[in-house]
Amino acid sequence: MNIYEELKWRGLVQDISSPELIDKLNNGGLTFYIGTDPTADSMHIGHYSSFLISRRLKNAGHNPILLVGGATGLIGDPKPDSERPMISKEEVEHNFKGLKAQAEKIFGFEVVNNFDWTKEINVIDFLRDYGKYFNINYMLAKDKVKSRLESGITYAEFSYMILQALDFLYLFENRDCTLQVAGSDQWGNITSGIELIRKKTGKEAYGMVMPLVVDSTGKKFGKTEGNALWLDKNKTSSYEMYQYLVNLEDSMIIDYLKKLTFLSKEEIERLEVCNNEHPELREAHKALAREIITDLHGEDEYNKAVQISEALFNGDVKNLSVEDILVGFKDVPHFDIDKDCNILDLLVNNGICTSKREAREFINSKAISINGEKITDENVVINKDLALEGKILVIKRGKKKNYIGLYNY
Repeated sequence: MNIYEELKWRGLVQDISSPELIDKLNNGGLTFYIGTDPTADSMHIGHYSSFLISRRLKNAGHNPILLVGGATGLIGDPKPDSERPMISKEEVEHNFKGLKAQAEKIFGFEVVNNFDWTKEINVIDFLRDYGKYFNINYMLAKDKVKSRLESGITYAEFSYMILQALDFLYLFENRDCTLQVAGSDQWGNITSGIELIRKKTGKEAYGMVMPLVVDSTGKKFGKTEGNALWLDKNKTSSYEMYQYLVNLEDSMIIDYLKKLTFLSKEEIERLEVCNNEHPELREAHKALAREIITDLHGEDEYNKAVQISEALFNGDVKNLSVEDILVGFKDVPHFDIDKDCNILDLLVNNGICTSKREAREFINSKAISINGEKITDENVVINKDLALEGKILVIKRGKKKNYIGLYNY
């Protein structure tokens, strides 16, 4: 397959601005840019899909520029249903530095900041040199603006598409950038840039958008949606990333493999057969997790995520560090232990069992374990000697209920 055919097969092309772009993509040599605003100091899995296309195009002989919008981030791209909260200049600068470092580390490409060419433009020049090329009726017809007309849209948000068009024009004139690539929600902003370039220079530029990567509910990933799967492992650990991906709905896994990995068509088709015939093996899901986590954080982090996952599933926590356990059991109930106590008191006082009678029933049926060891004696005293590294107890009730006890003395 040539690059355009591959992108189509992977589901990475939703629309292009001109049929001419197909040959240009297949022939190589284009300079293109893809951007994001610094609304947070880390990218998430939605960015990963979009920015991966820069690597695919680079491999096909094109030249990528990654733009982090220090200027546009101060305004905010209009949301379809409400005004985006405005963030401070200090926060935008902090987020820009984080995203720039992350993008350079993961993708290895040049990162530019649109604040560098926007900061010196005064309001009169902005209106005369750029605003006069935008017809209000044209702007009102854009989906993002149209969706906000009933609830209201501020002039600042309304002007966002001009700022993004200005970026495309600047990179076109100064970096010979003739293509902008983005998620499908940016189509209106991209075509505005193409029109501005055509009107000011008489030359042609191009745009390509890809479908957004969405979660199982159909929502795109992001900070605003509250479902961000962060690329920063300090925000979303490799274990958490692994758990999300291996538990992904079967119906979504092949789409994710196509968009989020460089596995070949043949390998993905093999995994699709396996997913259909033996879904219980989760082979496609594990391949997805391996490819993404290894690419983002390295093979050691992937192996660590697998180790934690298997140890927690089997209840064999003794070979895990306290840090690994806290990561793996991040969302289970935690409580502090400040003195030695009887096992019955521990279970009842911390809500693991509702009464001493129930606690005895669980112990007698061998349904209570601490750090992987079954508790069979209701008179046992729980003390710090039983804790892993003298700090932590992993208490399991039945097959699925887990609790974390932390020693604070």
